[in-house]
Amino acid sequence: MGRRRRRKAPPRGEFEAKIESLSHDGRGVTHIDGKTVFLDGALPDERVLFEYTATSRKHDEGRVNQVLEASPDRVEPRCASFRLCGGCSLQHLDPDRQLAFKQQSMLEGLERIGKVTPEQVLEPLRAGIWGYRRKARLGVRHVRKKDRVLVGFREKRNSFITDVSDCPVLDERVGARLTEIGAMIHSLDARATLPQIEVAITDDRVALVFRHLEPLSGDDRAKLIRFGEQYGFDLYLQPGGPHTVQPLTEGCEALRYRHPDFDVAIEFSPLDFTQVNDGVNRLMVAQAAALLDPRPDDRVLDLFCGLGNFTLPLARRAAEVAGVEGDAAMLERARRNAEANGLHNTRYFVADLMSDELGQEPWLRQPWNRILLDPPRSGAAEAIRHVGQLGARRIVYVSCHPGTLARDAGELVHAHGYRLTHAGVMDMFPHTAHVESMAVFEKA
Repeated sequence: MGRRRRRKAPPRGEFEAKIESLSHDGRGVTHIDGKTVFLDGALPDERVLFEYTATSRKHDEGRVNQVLEASPDRVEPRCASFRLCGGCSLQHLDPDRQLAFKQQSMLEGLERIGKVTPEQVLEPLRAGIWGYRRKARLGVRHVRKKDRVLVGFREKRNSFITDVSDCPVLDERVGARLTEIGAMIHSLDARATLPQIEVAITDDRVALVFRHLEPLSGDDRAKLIRFGEQYGFDLYLQPGGPHTVQPLTEGCEALRYRHPDFDVAIEFSPLDFTQVNDGVNRLMVAQAAALLDPRPDDRVLDLFCGLGNFTLPLARRAAEVAGVEGDAAMLERARRNAEANGLHNTRYFVADLMSDELGQEPWLRQPWNRILLDPPRSGAAEAIRHVGQLGARRIVYVSCHPGTLARDAGELVHAHGYRLTHAGVMDMFPHTAHVESMAVFEKA
């Protein structure tokens, strides 16, 4: 066997650089001796002093120690731990410029990857930029040297938990209580075997799911119950996989979020996928419904439908909506949500929308004149191949990754005869580099 090549140590000392642009993950980009360097905390057109943190054959990484010439778009981060915490990457950039960066990323991807340009750029969708996160996975770690339990997001590019007392992007009902949550866990016998907490928040409920690697003692359970009662939290325990989640007490009420414009309430379990930003989610669904524009005689196909986030509101306006999803348990909850909302014009199909054999699904042989796509980051390549052949008059594509949106947009336009009429971004994750967007396609 060959000898493993030893990784070269980063250069020591401080170095000066002029920042050229922002990377897709929000780091400043510069070139030193022709080699690309990504710098945490830098903005375009700035002159900075930085230190290297890692080197590789293709590129190097570093972090800014001092800004010598600041960008006019630079603002003071609200979070004191911003430089260290991996929960945010753009707090130092003016919020309007954050949106402009995301829009530019979307448009450049459409042109470069998909070879398409929208006929009209939609106004960005935005809501509150602080305290917006209602879903989160928080790391938990007992640090013996500090004799404390840390609760929060992981640090940038490593597995350590950031030492923070509060988080301004989390809903304040949890974000302002990280110290109290950590202190409570530190009081438990199981303090070293609780690796994470899942957070799920609605307008009137806060649910915390404690993952535990060993059975909890009676004393620990009693302390958790008292803590939940003190702060009005619904506490759940998760001893194994997602199917093992159980409420700690019988008082935990069902979680629901709402779409008031459509008179729809959607019930979900704490580990179900739901959008983290309730304000933007409501705007997103309203815009998708307006752009899809289903009429009373239209039949709508909703792919990657999940709990029915789009299915149920669209069913208020269309003759029929069919939701397709690969997770059978989630689809069953979507069906129950439709019944609870008095919607009897929905149908549901379990299907692997990433499968090479998708074309055999019976619902693909039915007529649909409006289609909504809401795929994961990997996009909808397999579905697009078949959806494009259905000939629907209009398709609305909701994306959480600009690269896969661009790829799929190119396929719809160049292979299936659609026009890209609209595209725009949504600020689902303020202060991060995540780009969420929506695009509209019409049959040419």
